[in-house]
Amino acid sequence: MTQTHPDYQLSQLDQLEAESIHIFREVAAEFEKPVLMFSGGKDSIVMLRLAEKAFYPAKIPFPVLQVDTGFDFPEVLATRDSWVARLGVRLVVASVEEAIAKGIVVDDGKTSRNRLQIGTLLNAIEEEGFTAAFGGGRRDEEKARAKERVYSHRDDFGQWDPKNQRPELWSLYNGRIHGGEHMRIFPLSNWTELDIWHYIGQEQIEIPSIYFSHQRRVFQRDGMLLSESEHNPLKSGETVEERTVRFRTVGDLTLTGCVESTASTIDEIIDEIAVARVTERGATRGDDRFSEAAMEDRKKEGYF
Repeated sequence: MTQTHPDYQLSQLDQLEAESIHIFREVAAEFEKPVLMFSGGKDSIVMLRLAEKAFYPAKIPFPVLQVDTGFDFPEVLATRDSWVARLGVRLVVASVEEAIAKGIVVDDGKTSRNRLQIGTLLNAIEEEGFTAAFGGGRRDEEKARAKERVYSHRDDFGQWDPKNQRPELWSLYNGRIHGGEHMRIFPLSNWTELDIWHYIGQEQIEIPSIYFSHQRRVFQRDGMLLSESEHNPLKSGETVEERTVRFRTVGDLTLTGCVESTASTIDEIIDEIAVARVTERGATRGDDRFSEAAMEDRKKEGYF
């Protein structure tokens, strides 16, 4: 447990933690069937840790939902399974492969698995009847996410209207929804990437090993270093080489790049991020490079 400071003033991390825990408790009290969207990345792991603290010593009172693209990093899936087993929470896996097989989404050979997550996610929310879904988005990540409220309304098609958002004065949240609608909840909205890493260090949180420096066979594409994989066939002129890298964010391995880095500890990662001038999504996520409004367009359709 965090000790009270002698002057009774909370540190920045303590304040952020308290705000997030308050949001978790508000949602659990207000919504009939919440779920936590869990990718196995650093943000969703911090979110799961906060949920654990919010309801301790009881178990987390809602399941976790992962949208499996079929192209996830094995290290991320292993960490996901470790957390689920330790906390004893119910894991709901929405598979893009199964969604394609059932005709829920259409794989035309051109659309990325990342985008196919949208229909897969919305179908899982509808089938399970979830009324609120926690997401690990932060406002510092990307400009579309910077616009979004903590309680982000989704209509009965799962869509987001950035021009029709509810005010949240004095941290008062309006969770009223009609049948078929749901809320996306973002308890990490006011956190930064640095805050996340400081908190991981403070709480000694288990995260996937690929966030730390390691040797990996990679190739250059569109200004990013992508992992060699059966899902990532090389194009003409591309060559594979082994480099010392780490990941700042994790997702679909066909679109998630790594950065050259020797940072092998949390303190070294914090030092590295402190001087970075590009967010982790801007630097290493190919799905955000399709257009200036790529993230906002996907969010309007129902993306995380």
